[in-house]
Amino acid sequence: MAFAHDTQHAHRGASLAQRLGFLRADLADRVEKFRLYRATVAELEMLSERELNDLGMSSADIKSVARQAAYKA
Repeated sequence: MAFAHDTQHAHRGASLAQRLGFLRADLADRVEKFRLYRATVAELEMLSERELNDLGMSSADIKSVARQAAYKA
């Protein structure tokens, strides 16, 4: 609920067209980040356990590493 509250205050006074533009830009950003996440997961899943170990990670780390790469979280 905090996100909706913050978004409403961030765009107070903006026209409907402007708010739709902000919404479209936000959606495009989210889609791009998700695509980067999926691509990173796919690439890392193609590596063997030995290759992952050489990188200092295991197969259990793949989603976490991909999330960090895509979302900087």
